Amino acid sequence: MSEETNTAPAEAPAAAPAEAAPAQAARNNRKTRRGTVVKKSGDKSIVVLVERRYQHPVYGKQLVDAKKYHTHDEKNEAAPGDFVVIQETRPLSKLKRWRLVKIVKSAAAAEKKAEEAAQAVIAAEEAAAEGK
Repeated sequence: MSEETNTAPAEAPAAAPAEAAPAQAARNNRKTRRGTVVKKSGDKSIVVLVERRYQHPVYGKQLVDAKKYHTHDEKNEAAPGDFVVIQETRPLSKLKRWRLVKIVKSAAAAEKKAEEAAQAVIAAEEAAAEGK
């Protein structure tokens, strides 16, 4: 009999987290898009250009369809040129139905990397000129 009473309390706590899981799954089951920030439009707002590539059903040609999404940027961290991930959300204003999830690649970092590469090329050319 004591064995039966030990198994009953162990099953009760296991059932509670299982009920909470579907609520979280429903919230995280939202559309996400990846695109480039093209405009910083006001405080906590950005415009993201998302390009969709697909094949024409009859002719087979690769086509590019572009769409702009007005997105909420809570921390004002995105800048034009950044590659970002956005997720759909409840309506936040007349046009904003998306929110910024994360910045995948910063435009400032890419610009800095290109500048360092250009300086390395200049330094190599100067070293070659001194060697002649």
